[in-house]
Amino acid sequence: MDDSDHTVTRTGWARLAMVAAFGIAFGYIEAAVVVYLRALFYPDGFTWPLADLSAIEGTMRFCLLTEVGREAATLVLLAAAAGLMAQTWRRRIGYFLLSFALWDVFYYVWLKVLLGWPESLADWDILFFIPNLWAGPVWAPLLTSGVMAWIAAGLFGARPLVMPPARILGLAACVVGIVVCFMLPGPHVTEPDYATHFPWAVFLVLHAAVVILMRRSWRR
Repeated sequence: MDDSDHTVTRTGWARLAMVAAFGIAFGYIEAAVVVYLRALFYPDGFTWPLADLSAIEGTMRFCLLTEVGREAATLVLLAAAAGLMAQTWRRRIGYFLLSFALWDVFYYVWLKVLLGWPESLADWDILFFIPNLWAGPVWAPLLTSGVMAWIAAGLFGARPLVMPPARILGLAACVVGIVVCFMLPGPHVTEPDYATHFPWAVFLVLHAAVVILMRRSWRR
């Protein structure tokens, strides 16, 4: 995969292999951290609805704040690795999306290996803490990761990418909407009806919109 002509070369395949290894290994690191956090915060088992984390203090609160910093550092690492892999922004975005997707998918693969969890794709998980708590069923971040990997594959292809301002704004609006969908259940994770606060229909429509907009962006 050459940055100048968008074709797949032996060097390009080697880079993809390195990104794949990075994402898979990083997924294990993420899963290992979650194993420690669950042992610390949920010694009696990770069950929903969650215990109220707002009341914690002392060392436990410091650990939670440290986790927020670790999440920010993770995003920086993913972006930095993508930046080192390519010279063009198209390739850098592709590598970022691919490494993020693999990291997220293999996070759940490794959790299954280490903890036997999730039991199903409908199980709920805490997804992120920046800027507020994200939560949702496991299938939701996996769907997002699948779309990210699909976009990455397109960015690695040879077709020109046509992105007029209106389409960029549309994609940005969809991304913001997806993030909001993940954040809406956050304030309700301690309530018995937590699952009703995830707008899954809107979530699916937003992903479909992203796919449609991106398909229109590949010039045939």
